[in-house]
Amino acid sequence: MGAQRYWLMKSEPTAFSIDDLIRAPNHATYWDGVRNYQARNFMRSMAVGDHVLFYHSNTDPPAVVGIAEVVTTAYPDSTQFDKKDKHYDPESKPSKPRWDMVDIRFVRKFVRPLTLDELRKEPTLKGMVLLQKGSRLSVQPVSPLEWRHIMKLAED
Repeated sequence: MGAQRYWLMKSEPTAFSIDDLIRAPNHATYWDGVRNYQARNFMRSMAVGDHVLFYHSNTDPPAVVGIAEVVTTAYPDSTQFDKKDKHYDPESKPSKPRWDMVDIRFVRKFVRPLTLDELRKEPTLKGMVLLQKGSRLSVQPVSPLEWRHIMKLAED
């Protein structure tokens, strides 16, 4: 087994919030609908036990709100084949699926959200993918140093 890895996954709280994850059966759900190749490839490299920062995007203020854990490796995202689903991809075939998803489980919610503005003020996080200009990825890596720093901020 490899070293522990860390990720950040963005979700609009109006679509799926950390509270929705808490309410899900066994506090777990599949992470579907990712339609960006780089984000998909990050999910394909996830391992069971990897930790995830749960990030509320497109809200005021955007913030890291808690932690989840990866509980399955990547497998084909069923929404790509469902003509009624907004994530349907007519180019993707069951014999050669284009899009994957993973399952995640709730670990904990932070006492207070760590806002994007607050994270931007931390010199230790200046290289974080989330804080790079034009960063729009819904799934992105987090370094062990960044993870530890965010855990420290969450404790304060």
